[in-house]
Amino acid sequence: MTKKDRPWLIRTYAGHSTASASNALYRANLAKGQTGLSVAFDLPTQTGYDSDHVLARGEVGKVGVPVSHLGDMRSLFQDIPLEQMNTSMTINATAPWLLALYIAVAKEQGADTSALQGTVQNDLIKEYLSRGTYICPPKPSLKMIADVAEYCYTNVPKWNPMNVCSYHLQEAGATPEQELAFALATATAVLDELKPRIDPAAFPAVVGRISFFVNAGIRFVTEMCKMRAFVDLWDEICEQRYDVSDPKFRRFRYGVQVNSLGLTEQQPENNVYRILIEMLAVTLSKKARARAVQLPAWNEALGLPRPWDQQWSMRMQQIMAFETDLLEFDDLFDGNPAVDAKVEALKAGARHELGNLDAMGGAIAAIDYMKAQLVGSNAERLGRIERGETVVVGVNKYQAGEPSPLMTGDGGIMVVDPAVEQEQIDRLNAWRDARDATAVEAALADLRAAAAAGDNIMPASIHAASVGVTTGEWAAQMRAVHGEYRGPTGVATGQSNMTEGLDDLRDAVDAVSDRLGRRLKFLVGKPGLDGHSNGAEQIAVRARDCGMDIAYEGIRLTPDEIVAAAREDAAHVVGLSILSGSHIPLVEDLMQKMSAAGMGDVPVIVGGIIPDDDAARLRQMGVARVYTPKDFELNTIMMDIVTLADPKAVAAE
Repeated sequence: MTKKDRPWLIRTYAGHSTASASNALYRANLAKGQTGLSVAFDLPTQTGYDSDHVLARGEVGKVGVPVSHLGDMRSLFQDIPLEQMNTSMTINATAPWLLALYIAVAKEQGADTSALQGTVQNDLIKEYLSRGTYICPPKPSLKMIADVAEYCYTNVPKWNPMNVCSYHLQEAGATPEQELAFALATATAVLDELKPRIDPAAFPAVVGRISFFVNAGIRFVTEMCKMRAFVDLWDEICEQRYDVSDPKFRRFRYGVQVNSLGLTEQQPENNVYRILIEMLAVTLSKKARARAVQLPAWNEALGLPRPWDQQWSMRMQQIMAFETDLLEFDDLFDGNPAVDAKVEALKAGARHELGNLDAMGGAIAAIDYMKAQLVGSNAERLGRIERGETVVVGVNKYQAGEPSPLMTGDGGIMVVDPAVEQEQIDRLNAWRDARDATAVEAALADLRAAAAAGDNIMPASIHAASVGVTTGEWAAQMRAVHGEYRGPTGVATGQSNMTEGLDDLRDAVDAVSDRLGRRLKFLVGKPGLDGHSNGAEQIAVRARDCGMDIAYEGIRLTPDEIVAAAREDAAHVVGLSILSGSHIPLVEDLMQKMSAAGMGDVPVIVGGIIPDDDAARLRQMGVARVYTPKDFELNTIMMDIVTLADPKAVAAE
């Protein structure tokens, strides 16, 4: 028995509605024993829009807290001494800006900013592959990642300037080998960008500040082995590629949120066991133990968790850390032949994939390739579930069960008051009216000049934060200098040879296409700012494989753009994917615009995390079908699309 290890940081990923409401939630969680903060920002904040932007409609305060300016950040951390806190901020495209706001608030509190501890996620490469909150093209985004790292090394040395984020790669379908390789390739791309900026003698310490944020799925033995493989591969890369001789700078430091993709809408109480089992993968092996853990709540497949739901997940961590004897022992798996063999197999697969990426020129050059690989892997994963080869309890096996007593009168989830959006906009307008407009204009000019000159944007961003610049104004300067970017969809639109098990559906598509006089046209759209595109991609891929003529242009479209595309393509059916909870205002807007465009007879189907009451409202608006995560059989959805497009079926009605 060895000296008892210290527990990992216990976090809860949280933020919603308003900065003041989120502040109350943070202070309550800290009082319950949480030891670090993990901030969830809403989609407008993540994508660089103010709360009153047209694309922000319906998205304000839904999946996180809106932070439009210094006043919001001040409210978010009121009565929380930042010098004593370890704060993780899940922010990427606007990471330089949110860190600037955080530093500005810390200065207001009188904190020693060199003592600040925490992390900004700041991994744009995975945003192009999975999560979709990017703004600018890859190369300037990589430069901004390095700006944050360079600034932090000099000015905020205890801050982790980047969390290389494999979490969302697994959510997008990555195999363990792909997750390992794509994440490590991201890390090397950032370090290669950063190396020329740093004194060679100091570079090992900079390498030591790079941290990781990973996922742990239900195959917990494989996942534990994946974490041990990460440790070995990162050590190897640091030593061989970057000549880092000090082992402490080669340590694989990571935080984790366990897998949300595997949480089920059906029998959601089963998710409690899934979350616990997945936590074992990142805590059992001392050699590969996470230094920070945040767990989803049992009901996240249904909607926004309530404080009690988050508390339940926090208690799970505390029981593991303080009641069990886990932290009293050395690594439980050293020398285990089965574990060693699996770790070596994962490392070999990852090295092979890393070789592919290096041959393409590294992660930035390989974005299209990696995206296509993830879409393909996810299609295979879903196919195994549909065929019953992968068992998901309560979904494709053991579906019969008792109703959950956890689903109380509030539906078992928290619902954000729709009035929150207008209240946030009112506060934003008051902030703009009260600030020094001349100082703001000068700060924006300095910021734009720094970006255009290729200077580090952090000093200008911190000054802009202090004089009252807004999130949308900061991002507008980055867009003006670097342009915007539309990432690859990973969905090829040509004829498919992936036809196994689809003969009946392909025949039905052919028959309806004959009756229509042309190939059945199915348009898939993602309105709003939700960048989680897995569902839309898989629907588009299956529709293509069934022989439909598909149109899918990716994420972040306005209802006007979707209606215009539907008119131009003469779409027979329009499918919308919205996972951020903004389905009611976005669909309502789109349905009105479809009708105004003379397309009110075109069937619209909607998929997302949609409570039953909201589904009923969508159908009242004229939506033909509503799908939620429980509708995992894609072929059933495909047959619905065929039926909706069939002029014979319409005539019969």
